[in-house]
Amino acid sequence: MAAKLRKGDKVIVLTGKDRGKQGEIESVDPKAGRAVVSGVNIAIRHQRQTQTTQGGRMPKAMPVDLSNLAIVDSNGKASRVGFREEDGKKVRYAKTTGETI
Repeated sequence: MAAKLRKGDKVIVLTGKDRGKQGEIESVDPKAGRAVVSGVNIAIRHQRQTQTTQGGRMPKAMPVDLSNLAIVDSNGKASRVGFREEDGKKVRYAKTTGETI
């Protein structure tokens, strides 16, 4: 099945502690059905100091389930993603506005 959400898409969180926050998808794991979104679902991870890096408590974005994310359309609102053919190519479009993504 084609990916409705891809790396680089601007999304909004629909449910959970970060509901309403927006960010850009950094990576997607389609097998697990999860995505890492910048600035969302931040956890503190402890980093050991090495010769090259400073140690300490580092904030890290953790994965969010794809079902809890929606793409942001040109109006800045959450939209579902659909597929259609344009010039013989399969493209994604926002269902609220009908614009191609």
